[in-house]
Amino acid sequence: MQPTTKLTLTLEWFLNPDHLPFIAGIATGAYKQSGLDITIIEPDDHYDGFAELQHQSIDLHINEPIHLFEHYAPNLRALGCFFETDGGILMRQSSMDKLKNNQPIRICTPAAEDKTNRIGFEILARYAKKNNFTIRRENVSFVSKDFYHIKNLQEDPSLDGAWLCFYNFEGIEALHEGLDFVFIDQHLAPYPNFSALEILTTDEIYTEKKEAIDTFIKVSNDMVIFCQNEPASARSIYYDYSKTEADALMNSIIADTLGRFIAPIKPSANKWQALREMLAEIDIVTLTDEEYQSLWRL
Repeated sequence: MQPTTKLTLTLEWFLNPDHLPFIAGIATGAYKQSGLDITIIEPDDHYDGFAELQHQSIDLHINEPIHLFEHYAPNLRALGCFFETDGGILMRQSSMDKLKNNQPIRICTPAAEDKTNRIGFEILARYAKKNNFTIRRENVSFVSKDFYHIKNLQEDPSLDGAWLCFYNFEGIEALHEGLDFVFIDQHLAPYPNFSALEILTTDEIYTEKKEAIDTFIKVSNDMVIFCQNEPASARSIYYDYSKTEADALMNSIIADTLGRFIAPIKPSANKWQALREMLAEIDIVTLTDEEYQSLWRL
């Protein structure tokens, strides 16, 4: 019997279908059969997985590429992107004329802080430019709310849209609720999509546990294919692991999410180059060529 190596994987946010490959790897016993004992840690509040990586108190962390750049450290390593959705601003259809006429609009967001608001406005401004109109920053108000975007829009008619939306969640829920909306994402506005999840570690951790981490990536690749080929099993595994009841909305979210997983999972410096350029252009974060390239070296 092969020896077992323990690896701790921390999530960027609460457990959800985005994490299905890892859930399936545990639930099916695929990790265990490959000599891995995987523990998934779900944050119950704000959680700084980047700091935990530096303390070597965890082995692997999942997060979005923007945060990877913001938390750049010389020893940080991206192992590959396993999931990419469409992300952007969900606007009420009835508010689109207000946007196009440069009238004041109110956008709810769970993170109404300068950097996040700047990216949200950039998406709207690029959408406007593409469609031959302009908007002024002072006419776009970002209103601090929670992550329940669709509920917030339903309960507050003064809100024109929601920012930090992901199509496999908010887009699907808006369809489910019969909301008449426009989802302004990278398909409608010329900006590099960044709504994705990378698997992260550090040089030190990778060097110490290279064989186990390589095996983890290989099995996770297999689990992406398994979930996509066996959607009924993936649904069942998700509900069992999360201890939640099946419902029509979550079934639709899972169905949409499955097609967004990526295999093989592998480091790619080219994937986020355009995002790096946009973040530097709007003064969010600037990495040198050497710093950027170092994130993908193994």
